[in-house]
This record gives sequence, structure tokens and C-alpha cells, in this order.
Amino acid sequence: MAKLGFFERQERARRNTTLLVFLFTAAVLLITLVVDLVGYLVTRNVEPTAHFGVWLTSEQGIFTSIAVVSVIGLGSLIRWIDLAGGGERVARMVGARLLDPSSQDPQERQLRNVVEEMAIASGVPVPDLYVMDNETAINAFVAGYSPGEAVMVVTHGTLTQLNRDELQGVVGHEFSHILNSDMRINVRLIALLAGILMIGQIGQFLLGSAGRRRYYSSRDNKSQGLAIGLGLALMLVGYIGLFFGRLIQAAISRQREMLADASSVQFTRNPEGIASALYRIGESSSYFQSTGHASDVNHMCFSESVRMRFAGWLASHPPLEDRINAIGPGLLARFRNRRRDDVRQARPTVEDAARGSLFRDGLQDMVAPLAGRHTTPVAPHTRLSDSAGVVTTANEEYAQQLLRQLPDNARTLLYTRTGAVQYCYSLIFHSMSAEEREQALSRISEARGVLGFDPALIERFYPTLDQLGEAIRLPALELAMPALRKLDPEERRGLEKVLTHLVRADGQVTLFEFALLSFIHRHLSPAGRRADKVRFRRFADVADSLGILLSLAARSATESPEEAQKCYSEAVAGFEGRTVDLGPLRDKVSSRALQEALIRLRALSPMLKPAIIDACGHCILRDNQVVVREYEILRLVADQLDCPMPPLPVAAV
Repeated sequence: MAKLGFFERQERARRNTTLLVFLFTAAVLLITLVVDLVGYLVTRNVEPTAHFGVWLTSEQGIFTSIAVVSVIGLGSLIRWIDLAGGGERVARMVGARLLDPSSQDPQERQLRNVVEEMAIASGVPVPDLYVMDNETAINAFVAGYSPGEAVMVVTHGTLTQLNRDELQGVVGHEFSHILNSDMRINVRLIALLAGILMIGQIGQFLLGSAGRRRYYSSRDNKSQGLAIGLGLALMLVGYIGLFFGRLIQAAISRQREMLADASSVQFTRNPEGIASALYRIGESSSYFQSTGHASDVNHMCFSESVRMRFAGWLASHPPLEDRINAIGPGLLARFRNRRRDDVRQARPTVEDAARGSLFRDGLQDMVAPLAGRHTTPVAPHTRLSDSAGVVTTANEEYAQQLLRQLPDNARTLLYTRTGAVQYCYSLIFHSMSAEEREQALSRISEARGVLGFDPALIERFYPTLDQLGEAIRLPALELAMPALRKLDPEERRGLEKVLTHLVRADGQVTLFEFALLSFIHRHLSPAGRRADKVRFRRFADVADSLGILLSLAARSATESPEEAQKCYSEAVAGFEGRTVDLGPLRDKVSSRALQEALIRLRALSPMLKPAIIDACGHCILRDNQVVVREYEILRLVADQLDCPMPPLPVAAV
């Protein structure tokens, strides 16, 4: 089977949503028929009916069917509303604790470092981290409606029982779910399964109430017997619903888990990391013990969170041995032959030393953009769309080096709400003169509380921006996202308003300033949670918007009008035909026009977006050189198209 790219995986995720709706509808119909059959058997002695088919069309049958569908729908709706809070609500549901960014616990710091490296390398905001302190098993999951508001939940056992390579393998697996758009369907599946299981819960309630009535009084034995019989019947239906729920989980999740394992290997370039983590689960456990919602999140977890009969049919994850053998055929035998102490306390080998030397040597060219304003050579005919949703060794090593270069005091500030807000201000003030800063501040008077200006804190970021240059701007902003997400809705709107005033204080909006405002709006506004609906399936439907974007890309990447015209003509050549006309090169593109263009382009089918990314990439890479500033701007524009991009271009092989 051909390897799926990021955009193909996005399209597959949309098809999975359709599959989920179909399976849910089928389960509801089957459960309704079973309840109708129970109703027919209970009432046929009271009101004799020719056969089940006639009863179905009777007043009793129609009422029963409507009642069942209503109960299931109501159960799903209640849980759907309850989970409107996204990943944070799911984390609280299972009793997880928000990880303090300033924690000095070495295991928690190791987790944060691994997650931050993976986030910067993949081009997505850093997810909020939660720990299930009462769970000693090894497990983890991600939840949320979009990468911008994702949370990652790990058990205490994951922190304490896995070494760094194994933890990196688990984190890579979970990042695959973020990049492959699996999270949204996972949260929706929780809500739909809640409705399916509602009938069984009603049966349990009837049995409990009948038992209490028998305890307090022995009267009305007939009604008690009816309640007990109906309760048992509904509980049986509940088990049938549970069976269908498990089948749906398995149908949606199994293939995705194998793909996530493969993606983790691709991200980390270390098959033994994730394979060893899976082997450790086989030695210990992945089952939750303290939360009552283990079954709800089973399909989201790294491994099974509940014990299950008929696991071959109903398990939402493939067997551990199959997953390990798929990663590497000889790994399982190798792990079995190792002593446990050797696995836990492995010493550096000659191969490890050579790999570390290669890492240090290979970083020399990649670190160049951090120290100055150099360019990074890129292979000819590089397709930037191939980098979307992909983490390479080069990306991860770059992220590690970038985080090492980031001073501890600046990094600590980014973990606080106040520090994260002041960093946003510093991104705008840094390029201004002292006079321009004073003038901009004089126009802003409504900033209060956490949004108030703190010149001392703002200036603490300037040395970092001077030393690391434009390469650090977006990665540091991604590190600040967990803190910015802790702002309440009013503060989020206030921050966006203040930044907009600051950006427009000098009467012009640079491309980076526009990208900054777009990033903040995309990841902090309620609209960012909503999935982009596909409204356009042809380039002809968005021709004007596409022409605006490519005009801006061509002008930003060239020095003269002649070069811009040539660059634009080359970029649009792949789109234009008898049905598509992008128009001439625009002399000027306003921020409003660009914003409206990106909104329309965001509604394109995922399979059409790679061509847009590559056309913009053609403008920036036309001389086979990429300036860090240019690439970061492209990355931010790609973010608006729901297309995470790594921090450096990857040469095509």
C-alpha cells in the first residue's frame, strides 16, 4: 500500500467521520429493533398481535421506537455538550492534573522537553500536558478538536517506567494522532457511545429502584416484578449496545493505531523506542484502575485502557505482539532475550557514540540560521507540501538545538500567562525604535491586569531575539501557547485587540505582523476549534483568492517588479487553464484582502491544498535558498490552511 501523505490522511479522516455516522446509525437501528422486540414480547399477552411486523407499525411499536431513538439521541447530546470544552474537559473527566511548566520533577521536565521538541519539529503549538497521578499503568492519549487546543494526558506509570527513548516513542505516536486529525473524531466517538450505552444505564436504574422498593415494602409485587423484568431486558440491550460500541471503536481505531506506530518510528528514527514501550506494557499493564471513564477513552489511548472479552473482535488496538512485529520483525525476540535490568539501565554503546557524533556534526549547518542571518541551502525541486505533517530527524535535531539555545529565564517566562503576553508584545516592539514604541504605547490605554504592559519583562526578551534572530520567533510563540490558552475568553479577545492596535500604530502591517495576528486568532479564538468545512472542490471557485496569495508570495520573495512578475507567472502556471484564471499580479495586497483570501482557501478540499503550499514554496525557493524569516512566514500562512509545517525546509530525496 502506498504511503499516505498529510493531505491524504486529512481526507481519510473526513471519510472516517462519515463511516462513524454510518456505524452509529446502524447501531441505533439495531438497538431500536431489539428494544421493540422486548416490548413486543412483554405486551403480546396483554394485547395479542398477529406478529412482530404488525406490532412495529402499531401505536405501541412506533412510540417505543421513538422513545428509544430519543433516549439515545439525548444521551449523546448531553455528553456532546459536556465535551464542548474539548481536550481540557476530557482530561478533567479522567481525573488528570495539569502539569505545572515550572515543575522541577525530573520526570515531568523530561516529558515537557520531549513534547516541546516534537511540537517545534512538527510545526504545531505545544499541547497542554496532564498527568493521571493515580494510574500506575503505562498509557497516554491526546484529545481536542484541533491541534491548536490539543491536550496530552499521560499516566504516572508512563513517567516513571519509561526511559527517554521509550517516552519519545509514545509522544511520537500521540503526535501522529494530532497531525492526522484523529482527535476530533475520537472526542465525538465518546459522545456517540454515551448515547448507545444509555439504554443499559436505564436498565441498571430500574433494577436498583426495584430493589430499594422491595427493601422498604413488600406491596405491589406485580409492579416490582415488571420493573425487574424490564430492567433486566434493558440491561441485556445495554450489553448489546456495548458490543456495538466496541465494534465501532475497533472499526475506527485499529488501522489508525498501526499508522500512528509507523509515524512514531518515522518521527523519532528509533524503532526500539516505541517497540520497547509496547513491550513494557506487555510486562506490566496499560489498564486504568482509578477512573470510571476508562471505557470511554479506550479508543483514544496508546494501548487498551480496559480489559475486554473477545479482544480479537472488540479490541480497539491490535495485539501488542502484532504491533511490535510490524515495527520490526526481530524486535520482539530481541526484547525477550534481554534481561530486564539491562533494558532499564542500558549503557551507551559504540553505535550510540557514533550516532551522537553524527548528530553533533550534522547540526553545524542547521544551527547557522540561529547565529546570524544566513540562508539554508535547499535541493532543487523541493516540494514543501511533502514536509507537511512530517517530523524528520533534521527537524527534531533542529528543535533540540533551538531549545538549548533558548535562555532558561526567557523559557520560564513563556510558561506564565504574564510572560507569554509580554512576549507577544516584544515580537512587535523589537523591530521598533524607542520613539516608535513610546508612540505605540501612548495609543493603548485599555490594557489592564495580565494584559498590561510591563516594559521590564518585554525588554528581557530582546537579548534572546537579538541572539537567535527570526528563527526563534514562532517556536517561542508555540512554547507560549499553553500559557496563552489559560487566558479567559475576555482576556483572549483583549490580547488580540491590543496586538491589532500595536501592529497598526505605524500605519502599516508587515507580513510577519499579519501572520502573528492570524496565528493568535486561529489558536485562541472559539472559531479555531471548529473544523473547516469543505466548500470548494475546484481552484476555479477560489481563483481570485489564490491570485491574491500568490501575488503576495511573489512580491515578498523578489527585489524588483520584473522579478515579481516572472515569479508570479511561474507560480500560477500550474493552475491556469480554460476554467481557471487567477488574474494579473496584484500591485498591492491589503491585510484585509489577504485575510479574506485565506478564509476562502481554508475551505478548499484537503487534496487541493498541496498545490497552494508548493506554489508559495516555489516563490520562496526559486533561488534554492530559504531565509529563515521567509520560511517562518510561509509556515504561518500554511497554519491558516490547517497545514502544520516543520521549522526548516526538507530537501527532496
